[in-house]
Amino acid sequence: MTVLIVGGNGFLGSELVRQAAAAGHATAATFATRPSSIPEVTWRALDLRDPERVEAVMAEVGPRLVVNATSGEADWAVTAEGPVRLAMAAAKYGSRLVHVSSDAVFSGTRVHYDESCLPDPVTPYGAAKAAAETGVRLVYPDAVIARTSLIIGDRRSVHVRAVHDLAAGTRNGVLFTDDIRCPVHVADLAAALLELGSCDATGVHHLAGADAVSRHELGILIAKRDGLDASRLPAGLRAESALPGALDVRLDSRATQRKMNTTLRGARQFLALGD
Repeated sequence: MTVLIVGGNGFLGSELVRQAAAAGHATAATFATRPSSIPEVTWRALDLRDPERVEAVMAEVGPRLVVNATSGEADWAVTAEGPVRLAMAAAKYGSRLVHVSSDAVFSGTRVHYDESCLPDPVTPYGAAKAAAETGVRLVYPDAVIARTSLIIGDRRSVHVRAVHDLAAGTRNGVLFTDDIRCPVHVADLAAALLELGSCDATGVHHLAGADAVSRHELGILIAKRDGLDASRLPAGLRAESALPGALDVRLDSRATQRKMNTTLRGARQFLALGD
């Protein structure tokens, strides 16, 4: 099977590329600025804002499966419009599509969210991700929309890097005790995405870890795993800050988990194991 990982030089994208190649798939990946050095992988430059380039890459690679792991932050042209262009091309070439979305599409009003819940974003990034979901489902109803949460692994994870910087005193800020999510390990998430792409799944799926933890508790768990001084991690309340966004968003992944072989471990489990 030929697999195309869009955003292959990112944190999640690199793990997807590694696992796809290790599984023996003919693997191609795209990059925005520079390619990675992962062997036996074909790299192509791609700007999702360029519809002609999207079309050209799809025609050149001819993938059976496309996984969109890009992250354009709040850039509407990349995060909202780009995935729709990709979905149109995937539909045209008969490729399966797995589009990675985020728990940022939710406001936190109801705390617990399963796959039936409709997006109600409260940030520009969340609005862009929600718009991408709507557009992808409109132009390619058979696509998979995979919502996930904080992605954890080594220091390539922005969340792990922040903990290290705070513990070292090289970064200002606090870890919120009232900001709760369901973190997932990057290896578990990549395996789950590839599994969804290799079966007949369609529609919305939640791929988050089994544990709901605050950013501060997550920081302490990361510190313990990595041998850092957890007492150096400052705590605070997001509700008292000026930062926009939801406080408590817990993706309920049980319905998806029951259909999958890949186990989505909780942060308390995988960090205790040293992963």
